[in-house]
Amino acid sequence: MKLISWNVNGIRAVERKGELQSLVNSETPDLLLLQEIKGNAEQFSKYLRENPDYQQHYHSAEKKGYAGTAVWARNDFVESIKNINFNTHIENLPNSNEGRIAWLSFTTKRSQYDVFSVYFPNGGKSEQAWIEKLEFFDRMHEHMNLLRENGSQVIVGGDMNVAHTAIDIARAKENDGKIGFHPDERAWMDRLHEDNWSDIWRQRNPGVKDVYSYWDVITKARTRNVGWRIDYFLMDKKNYKRVIDIKYLHDQMGSDHCPILLDLAD
Repeated sequence: MKLISWNVNGIRAVERKGELQSLVNSETPDLLLLQEIKGNAEQFSKYLRENPDYQQHYHSAEKKGYAGTAVWARNDFVESIKNINFNTHIENLPNSNEGRIAWLSFTTKRSQYDVFSVYFPNGGKSEQAWIEKLEFFDRMHEHMNLLRENGSQVIVGGDMNVAHTAIDIARAKENDGKIGFHPDERAWMDRLHEDNWSDIWRQRNPGVKDVYSYWDVITKARTRNVGWRIDYFLMDKKNYKRVIDIKYLHDQMGSDHCPILLDLAD
């Protein structure tokens, strides 16, 4: 099962550049998780609505041109699974009108899966936005736990809008205590780890520095690799042995984020 998660920062823009097609053609993921699609299905091209190779599921924000998530499922993959359902609702989740969660539930021959595409809030607009971000973190954690307790294999991919440790951000000292590298956000990541949820890339690459997934466009930070590692795949630590490969696709252009790829054995 090959999964790719990517904050596209506008799905129509990344399609116009040909970069979305390039990624899909080169990697042919079974599941493509997209964040910040910034649009509604009726605005999308035929490629984005009626792709011959993928089932395409969108959860758009009520506000036009803002946030939103999606999951694409490759047709050959869909034919190999059962009981597939597309979901968007988590009880008591803040920002529910912003399309921040899209996920597929399905069954393979061996397991029940819940695979999430999540665009976590930034939290920097106001004090209320900050409070809602922390609530979003906690409600998501609770829901992951509930699904796991019910026997599901839970995989969460997306832009989590937090760098966990000092080696996950190029300028840790300058950003210490700021949104995206605040102690309260980082403590949420700590709680995930204590609860046996794994940041899969970091588990495979302990201590590795200078690997990021987001770079500021205005300052042309990508050319200098002054970035933040804020895009992740999370899963139960006990399932880590199933990881075949996980890597950031740094050569993929088109957005201010790069994709992250996860290859799993069922």
